[in-house]
Amino acid sequence: MAFIINPEEAKRLARAIASDIALYNQDKLKEGIENDSIFEVLKDEIQEGRDLYLSRITPDLDQKTNFYDRAIVDILIKRGGQQIKSKIW
Repeated sequence: MAFIINPEEAKRLARAIASDIALYNQDKLKEGIENDSIFEVLKDEIQEGRDLYLSRITPDLDQKTNFYDRAIVDILIKRGGQQIKSKIW
């Protein structure tokens, strides 16, 4: 399998991985947002997703961007947390 070298493709991959994490871990996502502990609760899943992401893109693309981290925040926290009550918003 060829590495992804296109930044837009890398961004889409990052968002797809983050969406899968949110979809398959809804209970953990809710717990993490409610208790402001999302990164601890989903630590293993986020790392597994990061490993997958890094295995598919070129190393220099990772060094130049933060697509995966941005996708985690955008998908898990912003989108995932819209309907969940939290003490942080």
